[in-house]
Amino acid sequence: MNRTQLSSWCLAACMALLAGCANRPVNPPIVQANPGSGYRFETRQAEVKDKDALVILAFSGGGTRAAAFSYGVLEYLRRTEIVTPKGRGRLIDQVDIITGVSGGSFTALAYGLYGDKLFDDYEQRFLKRNVQGAIISRSFNPGNWARLSSLGWGRSELASELYDEILFNNATFGDLNRGKGPLILASATDISSGARVVFQQSVFDVLCSDLNAVPLSRAAAASSAVPVVLSPITINNYGGTCHMTPPPWVNRFLDTDKPPRPAARAIRSLRSLSELGDGVKRPYLHLVDGGVSDNVGMRGVLDALEVLEAMQEAGMPTQLDSAKRIVVFIVNSLSVPPTQWDESESPPGSVQILLKSSGVPIDRYSFEAVELLRDMAARWDTMRRVRNSQAMADNKDPALAAAIRGPNAEIYAIDVSFAALKDKAELDYLNRQPTTFVLPDEAVDRLRAAAGTIISGSPEFKRLLKDVDGSLVSEPARPGNQR
Repeated sequence: MNRTQLSSWCLAACMALLAGCANRPVNPPIVQANPGSGYRFETRQAEVKDKDALVILAFSGGGTRAAAFSYGVLEYLRRTEIVTPKGRGRLIDQVDIITGVSGGSFTALAYGLYGDKLFDDYEQRFLKRNVQGAIISRSFNPGNWARLSSLGWGRSELASELYDEILFNNATFGDLNRGKGPLILASATDISSGARVVFQQSVFDVLCSDLNAVPLSRAAAASSAVPVVLSPITINNYGGTCHMTPPPWVNRFLDTDKPPRPAARAIRSLRSLSELGDGVKRPYLHLVDGGVSDNVGMRGVLDALEVLEAMQEAGMPTQLDSAKRIVVFIVNSLSVPPTQWDESESPPGSVQILLKSSGVPIDRYSFEAVELLRDMAARWDTMRRVRNSQAMADNKDPALAAAIRGPNAEIYAIDVSFAALKDKAELDYLNRQPTTFVLPDEAVDRLRAAAGTIISGSPEFKRLLKDVDGSLVSEPARPGNQR
């Protein structure tokens, strides 16, 4: 190496070192929490399309497998119109809330940002791109080594930069806040406490931070930061500096040692969230994959419904008093790839055990979350039937009337999972798709197609159509895009 080359190399190294000293992206503080502003459910109610119904999509984790499967759900809802006595409209326009975890958060956030424009190029920009290879390549690039060794930087920060370049174009939650689409709730996990951290302003009020300034790419990176494989995303905690006070209904539950039983788990989640607000003792939160605390995006849905149930049983007004139906599409891309471990005397290796041991409990909870929603639906249905019976209408006992007070909405739990496929060969193929951020184009297309097949054949979806006196008009899938 001659002197000129050496000088050039030193200059490049110094520039890389200076770049490595750059601070990580910081979520800015707020001076005063304002429950009437920011990206939250309360400020998005005007976007609810049908006051008689609340429609929720819950997108699970699972890398590109989850992103493609949830995208297939959006494609089906977009090309399918429902005709009822009230009129005709696309199913996708009835969606009010989308929860996203890990791989599912990419599809949720991207749809919230782009709306119908997402369907022009999401395949090429993300689903059919080797995202995993690009992250690995950047990690081994010497130009990034200084940054990777600096405080607060890791592989997830590099991934966040990539997500901005290929998908989000530096958009923030402020851009979602100005949009007209459904509320998007991406979630991650605080690795210290195990608490679920949802990217909405009501949660960031606890942290005394402005969500509008947070890039969507960082939310996606946090939601998909698989422990060990990717580094945590670190955010600043200014809790206790913005005069944040919880809504009065929250205090009513938190101030008692015996909250109404249906809301017990939800109250525990609220208390866990409030504990995050001590910015003095916990000035930083380190966020990892949302699937660690909720792999199907259902915990938030269950918590919210249980709080609503408890509020109504306590005689308190709720935001859904007029709702007749709550429709939840549980979009679960859980795969169960077969193993031959039980056929061999030799045990599996350490890496295989690590991956399996971290995934099995999460997958088991995913199943339980769906069953809990079905149990809630059955409980609400029983209470509604009793209230509507003629015998109860004639009964003047106030204690008995209070005992059966509760939500009047009917819950429709539409399970969109691989297990619902009748084609066993297709089920076997999808179950073999790994949890990575790169899949063959054929797998992406077959995942998308399977989503529509499962929804159209769902008994619960058919029950919903019957109850609203609706019929479907569906456009065919675009040639070449779906199997």
